[in-house]
Amino acid sequence: MTAAPQTTPLATAGETTASQFVPALRTAFVSALVAFGLAFPIISYHAESNIENELVLISRWPLSFGISALVFVFVFLRQMSTSDWRIWFDRVGSIAAGGMGGALVQAAREGEGTAPPSAARVAFGRFFGPFMLGLVIVFPLLMLGLLGPTGSLKWINNYGVQIMIYVMLGWGLNIVVGLAGLLDLGYVAFYAVGAYSYALLSTTFGLSFWICLPLAGLLAAMWGVILGFPVLRLRGDYLAIVTLAFGEIIRLVLINWVDLTNGYAGISSIPHVSFFGIPFNDEDNGFAAIFHIPYSPIYRTIFLFYLILGLALLTNFVTLRLRRLPIGRAWEALREDEIACRSLGINTTTTKLTAFALGAMFGGFAGSFFAVRQGFVSPESFTFIESATILAIVVLGGMGSQLGVAIAAAVMIGVPELMRELDWLKAIFGQDFDPTQYRMLLFGAAMVIMMIWKPRGLVSTRLPSVFLKEQKAVSSDLVKEGHG
Repeated sequence: MTAAPQTTPLATAGETTASQFVPALRTAFVSALVAFGLAFPIISYHAESNIENELVLISRWPLSFGISALVFVFVFLRQMSTSDWRIWFDRVGSIAAGGMGGALVQAAREGEGTAPPSAARVAFGRFFGPFMLGLVIVFPLLMLGLLGPTGSLKWINNYGVQIMIYVMLGWGLNIVVGLAGLLDLGYVAFYAVGAYSYALLSTTFGLSFWICLPLAGLLAAMWGVILGFPVLRLRGDYLAIVTLAFGEIIRLVLINWVDLTNGYAGISSIPHVSFFGIPFNDEDNGFAAIFHIPYSPIYRTIFLFYLILGLALLTNFVTLRLRRLPIGRAWEALREDEIACRSLGINTTTTKLTAFALGAMFGGFAGSFFAVRQGFVSPESFTFIESATILAIVVLGGMGSQLGVAIAAAVMIGVPELMRELDWLKAIFGQDFDPTQYRMLLFGAAMVIMMIWKPRGLVSTRLPSVFLKEQKAVSSDLVKEGHG
């Protein structure tokens, strides 16, 4: 009797994947067709006025077809990203690459916490942070050497300084949302308090940046405590609504208290920061003249970059140290279960107030830097979209993860800025195509994609604050976050 041939697991996975290919293709085609139907009346035609002031329609069909193609690829990949497909892909890779697919499967299982981490992954996790820090430190000097003083000014200011501001804001909000679990939608209020504190103190009393910086942080922390008292008994959605209202109240006060804040006109002629008393100007007592180098505005920009880098690293250092102290463990206990936290004898009032105060203080520091960098502040710089952006950075990076927040800030702030450099797309979509108008569209699409594939953020593992023998990373699925 001849035994029946056995079906290999690879063949079974291949047959399953083949049976999924046609439905996935059909679903992707229908989705692309729906996207084209929605884009047809909005994007395919654009109304403009000609020289004779007549309204004419200009077609933009390539843009509609491009959007439909992106939807098709996205839906198709989403439909095919099943466990059977991944197993088939990994096993094929194992045969073709001599075990590489098995390494992929092993890495995937390690990410799920079912196997111990490999040596390569441990080394990557250990050295990735220091490598990125070293890259950030040499970034201004690297740009200066490659592009010169004129060409590097835009990259250091618009990318380096701007991204570092949001990294610091994200780390400050991470104390409130990621560690303490208090959902805050009005964080921009403390950012505004810090900016206006420095603007008013420097223009009215002539105080330097180094004196106003701690004062701005203290004033922002005071307002954090003021916000914390009314919301001690609130949780979840109610807490989010109150913090959102607090942010709008601060903005309206800045608009209507004209005698103090100058209303919509804002405060201008804010003194610039100096290099420990040496101004960055082209006079005899300026930075360039004292150090006998040619004058260039790039020196002030480089100093601002290292200044905000130092403030951000200070925020990171304090956060990591506090997380290991009893107050940090109290924040995490509050995040997990407030009732159990109270039953353990932890004072939840003090715990919440310290989280709000410390997060607000770092927001005030960042606001003070924003004022000295811009030389001008107005209420239009502190709208709700700023709070939403900072909260999105914390959520997409992984609430409670310092490295994830930094990566998310670099992606969410740097990529929209890179859209300004895509003028070559006009050759494809027409001379009237402005890539900067689609920054928020890509911003929203990126958040949707992240919430589908990585709902726990870019960094989905957490290191315990205290451990018995060995500090083992755990999945973030075991951590309750952001419920207030």
